[in-house]
Amino acid sequence: MSDVTLNAPKLFDLSGQVAIVTGAGSGIGQRIAIGLAQCGADVALLDRRSDDGLATTAGHIRAAGRRSIEIAADVTNKGSLANAVARTEAELGPLSLAVNAAGIANANPAEEMEEDQYQALMDVNLKGVFLSCQAEARAMLKNGRGSIVNIASMSGVIVNRGLNQAHYNASKAGVIHLSKSFAMEWVDRGIRVNTISPGYTATPMNTRPEMIHQTKLFEEQTPMQRMASVNEMVGPAVFLLSEAASFVTGVDLLVDGGFCCW
Repeated sequence: MSDVTLNAPKLFDLSGQVAIVTGAGSGIGQRIAIGLAQCGADVALLDRRSDDGLATTAGHIRAAGRRSIEIAADVTNKGSLANAVARTEAELGPLSLAVNAAGIANANPAEEMEEDQYQALMDVNLKGVFLSCQAEARAMLKNGRGSIVNIASMSGVIVNRGLNQAHYNASKAGVIHLSKSFAMEWVDRGIRVNTISPGYTATPMNTRPEMIHQTKLFEEQTPMQRMASVNEMVGPAVFLLSEAASFVTGVDLLVDGGFCCW
């Protein structure tokens, strides 16, 4: 029998680690950033939002007794990300964890979509993940360890009924395969890379008053008959980042209430 003295709860402890979370000003990114702090990590909060989203996230992290810094950064800008990583290490310590949750979504029939709409989404959702992982991994490779989780979507695995989002679906499928590629490039150098693919989730974007009819359809189409809470993305993220997943890399974890089973 293997070592039974292993302390299982400690496997999920992130104490002493430093994380970066992109898209930390709202939704899934915000809640995961708070969750990492609640598990002991100090967290650099990145977003390009101009509202008080990052300040709200930082307030919750202070309440958890951890440190954070707020960084206005654009994930489509390589220099902005390099500066964010450098500032993180200067103010919080060596980077070992990252969650890349920055993303946008919109819809249009494929035959009507303008190139600008397609490219703007791809720049954030796919290029942004590439540049974020590149900047983060450069620090992690220097530090000799790291774990990265990229937020994809079940839309990268299936095509959602009734939604004209060919560009969004393609971007999220790209995130999944890009992450597997990173995982294999860095597998022997101490970095693990995985993805979480959420199903329909009750983020501010999905719960706007004008979305009420669409939200009802999302709930009806999901086997669990509801959307996920952003809270339900924290456990999967902590698992994949922590020592509990020390032998897990290149995996896409569907958190979809059973949606992709049908």
